[in-house]
Amino acid sequence: MEETWSNVDAYFNSKLHGADPDMDYILKANSEAGLPSIDVSPSQGKFLYLLAKLRGAKHILEIGTLGGYSSIWMARALPEDGKLITLEYSEKHAKVARENIRKAGLDEKIEVIVGPALESLPTLIGKGYSSFDLIFIDADKPNNPHYLKWALQLSKPGTLIIGDNVVRNGKVVEENSQDSSVQGSRALLDLLSTEPKIEATAMQTVGSKGYDGFVFGIVKE
Repeated sequence: MEETWSNVDAYFNSKLHGADPDMDYILKANSEAGLPSIDVSPSQGKFLYLLAKLRGAKHILEIGTLGGYSSIWMARALPEDGKLITLEYSEKHAKVARENIRKAGLDEKIEVIVGPALESLPTLIGKGYSSFDLIFIDADKPNNPHYLKWALQLSKPGTLIIGDNVVRNGKVVEENSQDSSVQGSRALLDLLSTEPKIEATAMQTVGSKGYDGFVFGIVKE
């Protein structure tokens, strides 16, 4: 079944994306640097780009950079004076990401902040980033509920909050799972189900990245 999903992804890419040397370079650079192959797929990257366009995002926060693949997709949607802040735990990953960002010509629009996200997040207001139009959570899953709490603090009415990898190959339904990433996804969904400030839903996805999904929420007016 996964072969079919990947073939369909490839078909969509060939029809809807066209040649993209920058993105091809980034995936190759990430692989050569030994980064884990856990970037969003090209279709998912384009989807994030389109969501940022629809939202009219000027300020974007990303929690979890890896090699900057999703960062670059979203930053492409920013206006001339837009900014994307991305938080990355690993100095090695951040170094690769910065080179990829430079190669894509987006140095002025993307800032990579290195360190544990839960230490970096409290510093953002002091750096002049009091709220964001779009927040993408794609880091270590056990901390998902903490990231959501910070996302809500750094949001405003209309902010779009997106969480990645919430389906966990279907294991998210396993209440007694010993997998901390599954429990992190469940805790995120539990918080969303009771948080009055946000309206949310989740979508399952299949494709070249297997079986997973996103959760989406809009902060209420």
